[in-house]
Amino acid sequence: MGFFRSTLFAVFLGAISLGAQTLQDLPYDLLIINGRVMDGSGNPWVRVDIGVRAGQIVAIERRLEGPSANEIDAEGRLVTPGFIDVHSHAGVGLARPGLGQGRSLLAQGVTTIVANPDGGGPVDLAAQRAELEVNQLGLNVALLIGHGSIRRAVLGMDDRIPDEDEMEEMLNLVRRGMKNGAYGLSSGLFYAPGNFATTDELIALASVASEFGGLYTSHIRDEGNYSVGLIAAVNEVIRIAEEAKLPGIVSHMKVLGPDSWGLSVAATTRLNMARRRGVEVFADQYPYTASSTSLTGAFIPRWAQVGGEAELQRRMGAPETRRRLIEEVRTNLRRRGGAASQIIAFSRHDRSLEGRSLADIAEMRRQAPEETTLDLVAEGGASIVSFNMSEDDLEHIMRQSYTMTSSDGGLVPMGDGKPHPRSYGAHARKLERYVRNRKVVSLESAVRSMTSLPATVFGLTNRGVIQTGAWADLAIFEPGDIHETATYTDPHQVAQGMYAVVVNGSVVIEKGKFTAAAPGRVLSKN
Repeated sequence: MGFFRSTLFAVFLGAISLGAQTLQDLPYDLLIINGRVMDGSGNPWVRVDIGVRAGQIVAIERRLEGPSANEIDAEGRLVTPGFIDVHSHAGVGLARPGLGQGRSLLAQGVTTIVANPDGGGPVDLAAQRAELEVNQLGLNVALLIGHGSIRRAVLGMDDRIPDEDEMEEMLNLVRRGMKNGAYGLSSGLFYAPGNFATTDELIALASVASEFGGLYTSHIRDEGNYSVGLIAAVNEVIRIAEEAKLPGIVSHMKVLGPDSWGLSVAATTRLNMARRRGVEVFADQYPYTASSTSLTGAFIPRWAQVGGEAELQRRMGAPETRRRLIEEVRTNLRRRGGAASQIIAFSRHDRSLEGRSLADIAEMRRQAPEETTLDLVAEGGASIVSFNMSEDDLEHIMRQSYTMTSSDGGLVPMGDGKPHPRSYGAHARKLERYVRNRKVVSLESAVRSMTSLPATVFGLTNRGVIQTGAWADLAIFEPGDIHETATYTDPHQVAQGMYAVVVNGSVVIEKGKFTAAAPGRVLSKN
């Protein structure tokens, strides 16, 4: 009968065998047969068929029969829940015309993303929701409310404690965000203005998210040895989770910079100790030893950013403060592995620099790398891909039972810049490199880290699992076929190997090819 029966063919069958029966009368909208179903819980696969009706799974049995509007013969392939990317910057791209289907995400099997991480995103989530929904989404989007955005809206780029009225305004903005469907509060304490906040401020704001059943997720204050150090930064997440009484997540957990390599064991020990005494803490991780951020975020000290862009430009131009900046930028370059390890991903001033290292650009300009860094920031800024992590730390963090999979990637037009390949291949890379090739974690554990674990932590009801009543977000693939094609030098390549992907019961990838379907939704916690 073929792998996929078209709707027209299903109607034809119904006319022959069921007389006047319409599509609405058929038992299933979608029937998936002959698959090895791995339900996302960590259990091994079983051979069962799946029946879908009105976007949800309505039957799971050894053998399902009966006419359906569409049928997928999995032919022995694995059938898993669709993957959930818990730390994604793709929200901006999904709102852009022509990018709403999110093909680079769907090609990895991702059917839901969590947007507005690192304390960012709009303060007005109702407006963001409307902007996303009008753009015909190919996958689901869950929103966070960003601490950094709230702080900037109330305090600008001031490095100070809010007064009573300002604090009340910030609390109300978190409350409004949660009422508008946010799944929790995100923070980016490594960046300005989030870096200017005290722990007490964060506990107060996170407590509002807790009232609504939300969580707290943080790009922690230090992932290496910039300021308080990795361990103190992890302890801060634990304290906020404990005192605000909500789940806490160390976002894209890593050990950044050769000075700190090996501290993954100490960091996970702190999380394990907290969990043993009842604190609900987790981590997420992308499977790469290179990070990506802005030149300003990576190398410009936070004191220089107080007051905003105009003040930063003034300080970079004033001889006394420039000398101080040169010394601190030089130290920060060393922390991240040196100028040769920093590759320009996007440049706002000179697109010809994209794909080149800071060391090469400095040599071309006949400058020291720290001078080049300041000049590039002054010229409009740039983002970088930074090679600064060890494989041993990455694998240790990946093995923890509370570690979810994320990408920290965005969604950009094909050919735009030299972005980190995580935007195209994070989930595929984990399955290919760390499950199949390096055997760091089992297939069952990897799938769980992408599906039921994030769904449970974030409260994505009836998602991330294959069970009756769950939404039919599904990925169908042969594990040996999954391949990350994106590279650091040629990142604009979608992952390969997804045979079929289903979002809310609609097929968005069919026999390896994208359909025109756009069944995604903006999900709501409350």
